[in-house]
Amino acid sequence: MQVTYIVLDDHNPLHRELSIYRTGIIQRICMDDAAYKTYGSLEVDGHNYAACFHYGLVESLNRLPFLSESGSGLESGEEALLHRSRLAEFLCIVKEALATLDNTHRETILVGWQQEPVAIAYLRALDAERFATFLISLLHFVEESELQQYDLEFLW
Repeated sequence: MQVTYIVLDDHNPLHRELSIYRTGIIQRICMDDAAYKTYGSLEVDGHNYAACFHYGLVESLNRLPFLSESGSGLESGEEALLHRSRLAEFLCIVKEALATLDNTHRETILVGWQQEPVAIAYLRALDAERFATFLISLLHFVEESELQQYDLEFLW
C-alpha cells in the first residue's frame, strides 16, 4: 500500500482547512451571569492542541468534573465548562505536567489516518519547549481567572 504522509503546518492555509486540523480556545466566563459574556481568552494553536492530548494533559485534567453536553468532560470537538472552585486543582495538574515535561524533546506524531480514497497519514511535529511555553501562559491565565473568580469554558 502506498501512503502519503502530510506533516500539518500551522502556516499552511490548506492544512488549516483539513478536518483533522484542530485548535481551541479557553475563555473566562461567569456561569452566574444572566447573559453569556466572556472576560478574556487564551488561544490554543494546532501545535499546542495536539500536545495537550499527546502528552496526557487532557487525560489528567479529566479527573476534574467538567460539564459538557456529552458528559465526557474535556475532549476533542466538545465544549466543556469548569467551575471556579476547581481551578486550584486544575493549576496543580498543569504544574505537574510542566514539571515532568522534557523541554528538549521533539517528535513527530500521528494525529490521523485516512484509508480511502487515498491512504494518507496526518502527522504533527511537536516541540516540547514550545509546549512548555504554552503551559506557562496557561498557568498565568488560569491563576488570573482564579483571582478574579471566573469559570472557564473550553471550546475544543
